[in-house]
Amino acid sequence: MKRVSILAAILLAAISAAAQNPLRADIPDTSVCLTDFGGTPDGVTSNTQAFADAVAALGRMGGGHLNVPEGIYLTGPIVLKDKMDLHLERGAIILFSPDRSEFLSGNSVRPGISASKRHNVSISGEGIIDGNGEWWRAVKRGKVSDVEWADFRRMGGTVTDDGSLWYPFGLNHFPDIAADARAQEKMRTHLVRFTECDRVTVTGVTIQNSPKFHLVPQRCTNVTIDGVTVRCPWNAQNGDGIDIMQCRDVLITRCTVDVGDDGICLKGGAGQKALAAGPCRNIVIEYNTVFHAHGGFVIGSEFSGGMEDIVVRHNTFSGTDTGLRFKSAPERGGHCSSIRISDIIMTDIRGEAIVFETSYADRPAGHDDATAAVSDAFVPDFSDIIIERVVCRDARTAVKAKGTIGTIHDIVVRNSSFFYTETERDIDDARMIVFENVSFLTYVD
Repeated sequence: MKRVSILAAILLAAISAAAQNPLRADIPDTSVCLTDFGGTPDGVTSNTQAFADAVAALGRMGGGHLNVPEGIYLTGPIVLKDKMDLHLERGAIILFSPDRSEFLSGNSVRPGISASKRHNVSISGEGIIDGNGEWWRAVKRGKVSDVEWADFRRMGGTVTDDGSLWYPFGLNHFPDIAADARAQEKMRTHLVRFTECDRVTVTGVTIQNSPKFHLVPQRCTNVTIDGVTVRCPWNAQNGDGIDIMQCRDVLITRCTVDVGDDGICLKGGAGQKALAAGPCRNIVIEYNTVFHAHGGFVIGSEFSGGMEDIVVRHNTFSGTDTGLRFKSAPERGGHCSSIRISDIIMTDIRGEAIVFETSYADRPAGHDDATAAVSDAFVPDFSDIIIERVVCRDARTAVKAKGTIGTIHDIVVRNSSFFYTETERDIDDARMIVFENVSFLTYVD
């Protein structure tokens, strides 16, 4: 075991060196101000064209900083180009339009802020990016108070026959973008998304109230997310905070997340298509705090492309539904390798401090529980995971592991302490989780 520990320490150091310092966006010193292009900070005037004109001007100049001064800037989608930094000064709010038709592009819906196949792109500053998500998201009646429910009803919209769900379909002041409520629900967009970009840097800003996921780098390299706050209502459907999708060389540090779904999540695509993009690789997630979320740190539910060389350390989860969450299912799974998790502090965990589940089902709001026949393709393989120095106070269950035989194995939990309120361990007999020097404590009867 001593030899294994030494090898693990060497591996941890190697992973850290690879991902601790990804290349940050290199932005020219040139700068322009949004107000020079007609930007109007009154919260009413559309700034869609002002942002487009400012981005085009910076592009002609070879890149630089687009400064957004104090005020509220209502806008449609913003598309960044190479060597470009969107900089929000303190007091600046970019507020995305509640008119969802502004985001339509053919049969698809564009994110609030995006960049695709670019290099050296950045968002920085002390301002706020607000997705106006309440105009997009379905709401479950059981997750809101009477006052909140009345507020949604005043917007118009559609309530299901059984009264359990409100859709923002048929709103009082803005057009629908689909033929029915369910179809429109599937069109919800991400707030900030980078696709196939190199050197992506997001620092300082607050990203809040997304229609769907908040900050989504996908198939990117050299990604740094530093000192960012991500927040939305606790009951926001699919309100993920930071979702890293098939990226490599990633650092997420000193961020604060308080959202309606997964907090910091790694995804690796589903099925055959995900293999071409490759795994999430060389990722360090450290010194972050997650308040409400379905999981503080999450892998899944889809990761057919795989997970390799991941370090998660010195993070705090306070009030999350689960702490460390590993979820997937056949047709969505892949292979894990070299995942090292350490120095995690947890308090007030509603469910499990650590949970593995390999029969996870993703059911959007308003859809029934019926599932299609399950194949044996892309079965999840959660393995080669070491979790150590976890301190948890108040979790309903300390550790849970459920799923198909052979999908959860070679897991080590060591040098940790769990105070649970109901169940110490809920683990299928065939799951191979080894506990070394772990304390399980609860109330004395």
